[in-house]
Formats: sequence, C-alpha cells, structure tokens
Amino acid sequence: MPADRWGERLIRRLGLWSAVAVLVGSTIGSGIFRTPAGVAQKIDDVPLFLLAWVVGGVVVLCGALTYSELAAAFPRSGGMYVFVRESFGKLSAFLFVWAELWVIRPGAFGAIGITASAYTLRTLGADPAAIAASIGPVDIRAEQLLGAGYILLVGTVNFFGIHRGAVLQNLSTVFKVGALALLVVVGFALGRPSPDLPEGGILAQRAVVGLSPFLLAMVAILWAYDGWADLAFVGGEVLHPQKTLPRALLIGTLTVVVLYLAANLVYLYLIPIQQMKTAELVAADVARLVIGPAGVVVVSAAIAVSTFGTLNGSMMTAPRIFFAAAEDGLIPAAIARVDPKNHAPTAAVVLMTVMGTIFILIRTFTALADQFIIGIWPFYALAVAGVFVLRRTRPRLDRPYRTWGYPFVPLVFLVAALFLLGNYLVRETLSFAVDVGIILSGVPAYLLWMRWRNRAPPPAISAT
Repeated sequence: MPADRWGERLIRRLGLWSAVAVLVGSTIGSGIFRTPAGVAQKIDDVPLFLLAWVVGGVVVLCGALTYSELAAAFPRSGGMYVFVRESFGKLSAFLFVWAELWVIRPGAFGAIGITASAYTLRTLGADPAAIAASIGPVDIRAEQLLGAGYILLVGTVNFFGIHRGAVLQNLSTVFKVGALALLVVVGFALGRPSPDLPEGGILAQRAVVGLSPFLLAMVAILWAYDGWADLAFVGGEVLHPQKTLPRALLIGTLTVVVLYLAANLVYLYLIPIQQMKTAELVAADVARLVIGPAGVVVVSAAIAVSTFGTLNGSMMTAPRIFFAAAEDGLIPAAIARVDPKNHAPTAAVVLMTVMGTIFILIRTFTALADQFIIGIWPFYALAVAGVFVLRRTRPRLDRPYRTWGYPFVPLVFLVAALFLLGNYLVRETLSFAVDVGIILSGVPAYLLWMRWRNRAPPPAISAT
C-alpha cells in the first residue's frame, strides 16, 4: 500500500472500534478499582465525591474535544508530538520527545507493569497484604521482575505489527469493559444497600469538605482518567482519520466517563463512604459482598487483565512518537526503521521495550507514577494551547472538525492542567524539580544534535 498524502510509511489498519479500544484500553487500568478509596479519604461528602468525578470527566472531555480538532487536522503518527511541533516549533517538539524518553513513557510502563504483575500474583494466591504493600515505596522485586516480563511480552507482540497489538487490545478492552459493567449490573441487581446508610440513602451522607481536599482529590481522579490522549499517537494508522479520530476520541472518552460514574455509584450503594476510606481495593469489597470470597479473586484477575491491556495500549502508541521524530530528523534516523513485512516501527518498539524494562527494575511504583504525571501534563497543556496558536497563525488550515465550545472548552482543560501541575509543585517539590530539570536538559541536547546533524550528511532511512 503506498504512503498516503501525509507521507506515512505505516499502513492505516485501525477502524473506528479498534481506535475506540485503544483509547478505552489505555485509560481503564487499575485506577477505577483503587482510586475511589483515596478520593473518599479527602472527600467524605457523597454529593461532592460524585461531583469530583463528574468534574474530572468534564476536564477529559474538554481535552478530547480539543484534541479532536488537532487530530483531524494532523492525522499522522506521533499525535501530541505533531501538535506541539506544528504549534510551537521543533525545539518544543524535541523536548516532548526527550521527556517521553527519559521521564514519561518509562514511568508509565513501570507503574502499569508493576500493578499488572502485583494483581497477577494476588490472583494466583499471593498474600494480599504483601501485594497491597508492594504498590508503594518498598522493595517489590518479584513484581518488578514479572512486570518486566509483561513489558517484554507486549513489546514482542507489537514488534510484529499494530494489527497484532490491536487484536490483543480489543480482547483486553472487551474483557475490562465487560468486567466493570458486570460488576455494576450485578452489584445493583443482587447487592443489598449497606445497613449503615442513613435514612435518606446514598446522597444523605454529608460532611464538611474544604476546597483544598477537593482539589487534592482531583489529582487522583485525573490520574484515573489518564490515557484518553493516547489514540492520537497512532493517528497515522487509523482508517479515514479525519472522521474516525474525532469520533473515536469522543465515543471512547464518554464510555470511560459513564463507566467510572456507574462504578462509583455501585460502590456507594453497597459501602458507606466512611468505610470506603479504608477499602484500598473497593471493587473487591463490593464483589465480596455480592458473590462471596471468590469476588476478591475475580476482581484481582480483572485488574491484572485490565492493567495488562493498558500496558499493551501504551506499547502500541508510544513508539509512534519516536518514529515520527526520527522521520523529522530530531532523533537518529535509525529509530524510523519500519519492518517491510509487518509495517511496524520496530526500532522504536525495541527502544521503548528496553527503556521500560530498565526503569521498572530500578524504581518504585510511587516514583514511577509521580514521574509520569509531572512529565506528561505540561505537554497536554501545550498541545491544547496549540489550538489557540494555530487558529491565529494558520486560519486557512483544513479543519474537518472544529472544537465545540471554543474557546471555553480548551480553557477549562488548561485551567485543570495548571492546577494539577501547581499541586505537584507544592506537594512534591523535589521530584517536580528533578523531572523538570531532566526535561530542560533537552535544550542543550537539541542544540548539540542539530549542530551535528547540520554538519553531517543526511543518512538514508532504511525500510528494512
């Protein structure tokens, strides 16, 4: 198949529902199974608790609506990299790639891989207390080793083509969506409301909650929603991208928001919010109430499969960033290697597999998760801000989709991004400074690379 008008050497194979599966599968991991307990610790007023999840859903929908305009205008591999490059130039795009290499993607692979392996071991009968403790700043060697194995597995699958990765992603997404939907349906159909609920029902659980706890809870909620933007990274392999990408972004994001709200409602229906505070795996507690002790094993298995699917989604999407940057000459051209049979960016897949494996073996879950959040959100904000820049600098750009609610919708997302980063700056000042320092070290790296590249003859990009 010849390259299309965007100059892609990767074949467009992903239809609408595969694209939706990439988004949903990259978003729904362990967050909705575990995050509600942490949110309840900060917001023990049920109406405000639910409002916080709605606000989080509104924020990601605003991001999806904005990215839809960018994805339809630039339906190429690389997603956010392309948006930042077109809006702010090559240096900003290089800093994104630099951050993805050293901060963002290894952190994501590590955090997801550790969670998937921890709940695999739990399903197989490992000590639940030890597993719960392992997802924190302690020695987690067994989970790290198994997580590294998972990274190698998804790397191998995606090495042989996105169509194989898409099959795995579709299957895992169907399973995780089905498991979560089944938990909601069975919980409402067979579960009995907690006898500790007040006379007025769920919404009668009221408490005084300050602004600061509410805002802190939003950090965890936005973490649980993260993954909605990953679809744009594989924009160069989506069929009919000008139509498919906006539709998939909206369908996928709305699906996640609805599932998350439904899951929280069934949690609150069966467990009072005061008890939810100590329910680290609230979904398992709900399953235990409905189907007995086996529910813990079932939910642990669901989390293991769910997070494994998220890991595969990340491996499907992330290598395309480095492929696009290599084609632009911002990193070595060898990274743009495409297998002539499978049409996969094999060099970029190997790069991500190696980096993810190294980081999962040397860092803890908490450090990896914080590293990812600090690294990715400045570029989420930068890409969204690019809509304002491009509307002004390129008014005649072909825009098959224009952001609904512009300029208010992008502004809502930007305000949320600034809040999240400000919170991390105050709460994790040292980690924030280290990660920002690593990202900014990309400036001299960019200048040195461009200086060397301008002096050296351009290498040919190998297709084999």
